[in-house]
Amino acid sequence: MANRGYDVVVDVDQEGDLGHTDLQDDLEFHPSNFNNNNQPGAKIQPDTGAGFLPGPATRGSGSGSNKRLLWSISFYAQFFDVDTNEVLRRCYAAIFPRANFLDVLDGNPDLYGPFWIATTVVMILFVTGTINDYLAYQGKDHFPYDFRLLSGGAGLIYGYTAVIPIGLWATLKWFGSESANLLECWALYGYANIIWIPVALISWSPLNILNFIFVGVGFAVSALFLFRNLYPILSATDVRTSKILLVVVVALHAGLAIAIKILFFA
Repeated sequence: MANRGYDVVVDVDQEGDLGHTDLQDDLEFHPSNFNNNNQPGAKIQPDTGAGFLPGPATRGSGSGSNKRLLWSISFYAQFFDVDTNEVLRRCYAAIFPRANFLDVLDGNPDLYGPFWIATTVVMILFVTGTINDYLAYQGKDHFPYDFRLLSGGAGLIYGYTAVIPIGLWATLKWFGSESANLLECWALYGYANIIWIPVALISWSPLNILNFIFVGVGFAVSALFLFRNLYPILSATDVRTSKILLVVVVALHAGLAIAIKILFFA
């Protein structure tokens, strides 16, 4: 019957007496919609009323749901979606680079590692800078702790790690680079700070020339790390612009190293 556009509805008596079914009363014929939905190649339309939170892959679609997601915890949780082993692996890759760090990130840059690395650097710089001041202190009175080292270190490290990547990303966007990603720039600069932890631990020596050597090694290692990983991104612009940006990146990083030496290990 379905071939003629009808389906069959059988009304079974409450007594279950199928042997005495009255075809005239119990059988009803209705227009069938089988031919409309079950034809080969027919597509079932999705339920557009179902609501869900889009994942990270849909962040850039520009829909209204993504805008609402900016105010939810789940939007920011994806930037911290790493475990301890992954953070340690990325720290090791930053100190002993064997591959491009963006390949190590594997499309999942995080802010968890950069935040705690920067915080650790600030605290160690404050402690070792205080030790350096104590060793150079010649007074007979009680040694005064200079907590401006803590606020200065926080402003220097947090400011450099947060602001410089924003400026670099905005500049690349201005010159039409499509490979620039702000979160990757933050992760790159954040993990580059890992070298300052061992440098800060050993740079409290009263020998000034030795402290210069330690800070210089830290600058060389971190600058080489940034240069190696930023070069493919900066090369997306024209040759002259990419060279200027590389010089600016190295110069700003040299300014960070000099500031660390003067503020904490003078």
